[in-house]
Amino acid sequence: MSVTVRIPASLRKFSAGLDSVAVDGKDVREVLDKLDASYPGIKAKLCDPSGNVRRFINIYADSEDIRFMDNLDTTVAAGSEVEIIPAIAGG
Repeated sequence: MSVTVRIPASLRKFSAGLDSVAVDGKDVREVLDKLDASYPGIKAKLCDPSGNVRRFINIYADSEDIRFMDNLDTTVAAGSEVEIIPAIAGG
């Protein structure tokens, strides 16, 4: 089942400049694993060494924040969209 992953500009150096890629996966964890298999190094920017999503990264599955769902175990269906959005801070 193919899922579209939206890649933010700050991480496109890992995706050969692509702003979106199609990845197969049943949940967000599997999608990120397969994304990293195709574009090595991207998962390290999204997840800490324990495998948890970094605090300053927001991931949405079909416009819903996965932190309020099942986190990385949030299921995705064919045609779903996963968006990666880095938090922005400043003063």
